[in-house]
Amino acid sequence: MTTAVSIPKTGGSGGHAAVAAKARQVLKAYGTGETRVVALDHVDVDIARGQFTAIMGPSGSGKSTLMHCLAGLDTVTSGQIFIDDTEITGLKDKKLTRLRRDRIGFIFQAFNLLPTLNALENITLPMDIAGRKPDQAWLDRVVETVGLAGRLKHRPNQLSGGQQQRVAVARALAARPEIIFGDEPTGNLDSRAGAEVLGFLRRSVDELGQTIVMVTHDAVAASYADRVLYLADGRIVDEMYEPTADAVLERMKSFDARGRVS
Repeated sequence: MTTAVSIPKTGGSGGHAAVAAKARQVLKAYGTGETRVVALDHVDVDIARGQFTAIMGPSGSGKSTLMHCLAGLDTVTSGQIFIDDTEITGLKDKKLTRLRRDRIGFIFQAFNLLPTLNALENITLPMDIAGRKPDQAWLDRVVETVGLAGRLKHRPNQLSGGQQQRVAVARALAARPEIIFGDEPTGNLDSRAGAEVLGFLRRSVDELGQTIVMVTHDAVAASYADRVLYLADGRIVDEMYEPTADAVLERMKSFDARGRVS
């Protein structure tokens, strides 16, 4: 019998307004009968607004599945997902697409930049597609925050990997989404470039009030977060506030010692 782990809300019992996204009794299963695999096992979680949350766990723990479901990129078998007070489970494709475009930002390790556009054009592309003009003051602030002011006219092939990922971060921030999801956003970067991008994500929370959820396997990356959620076997089994790289590594080793990692 499965028991869901209850995760306390940041901000206490009156913290409803501080929740940017939440999952309630979310089950995600693939296949049927003997081939059925449960990726998420009745998960309850709140994501605090204006904070940086990292999601960790061994391979196959369900961490990427949880992020994809929270972001509306994947459907759930049962349960509810909310962005702010809007339930996204059950939304029609057109409404879900519009919600993802207008209220959610994405940063993935593959960058996903268009090679024929310069950095600025890549940053504003989602707004251009939506027919919205960027808020120039906000755009300038985002570009300043990620340190791209001198590179806006350069195309992706003229930028380093770290600079390309900064463009991807700026693109996610520029539309002022309610929440940004990152799936291993520094996975393709060397340690120096990765540290730069993580520093920019941290600053976007501290200086721009952004809400970020990041899946990572890297203890150093997780140490930039305000809170780390640990998944194992499709369930949230632990959490840590104000993490350090050493503390995260020790916690992950404890999962390994208990045989959670195959």
